[in-house]
Amino acid sequence: MAVVTGARGGIGRVTAQVLSNAGAKVAMFVRQAGDAPALARSLSFSCDVTAEESVQEAFCKTRDAFGRIDAVIHAAGAVGKGPLHEMSVDAWRATMEVNLTSSFLIAREAYEDLKSSRGCLVFLSSTNGRNGGSHLSGPAYASAKAAVINLTRYLAKEWGPAGVRVNCVAPGPVKTPMLDRLSEAEIDALRALSPLRHITTAEEVAAGIAYLCSPDASGVTGEVLNLSGGLVLD
Repeated sequence: MAVVTGARGGIGRVTAQVLSNAGAKVAMFVRQAGDAPALARSLSFSCDVTAEESVQEAFCKTRDAFGRIDAVIHAAGAVGKGPLHEMSVDAWRATMEVNLTSSFLIAREAYEDLKSSRGCLVFLSSTNGRNGGSHLSGPAYASAKAAVINLTRYLAKEWGPAGVRVNCVAPGPVKTPMLDRLSEAEIDALRALSPLRHITTAEEVAAGIAYLCSPDASGVTGEVLNLSGGLVLD
């Protein structure tokens, strides 16, 4: 049984579909319950991932409906934009809340469930968190996604003795509604930065997440799965 946050659209929606198609029961966390897709063996729950009580309530409803939780995929997030000197404090805080504080809240609430099932947690980071990002996503987004990588590594060490695996995926630009804010010229420029001249699809990211949740990845923890078409090279 898997929890997927941010299941309204983009990576979260496709990930929920992929897991459901593979036979998993899925609890989809979305801002409004009606925003989630209709999937077999699945339910949707309203959840503001930046609000402690909302996260607690969504997990409580998930436990009541499904009992055991084997995997949690935290795909909810939001991008920023612009240079730092033009960014307001409110915009900085909002971007950090939805990308980083939410990761803390989801992880903390999921721990006892994942400890009981010896399950796994998968975060969504980004190439912006590895190469510093740009004005296209803004400084707060790049900083938050870098912090998610270190939170992944920290939790992999802290939770490993309890049998809980913690990993994250770090896509480059992904073909989702989030990319619609860019012009064709900007998208072409991003594509040209990749050695493969490739914009990653949500299906490719979902496949990476499904692998990290599978028994095939039982020995994988603390990993940052690079899904950037070579935009970032280790």
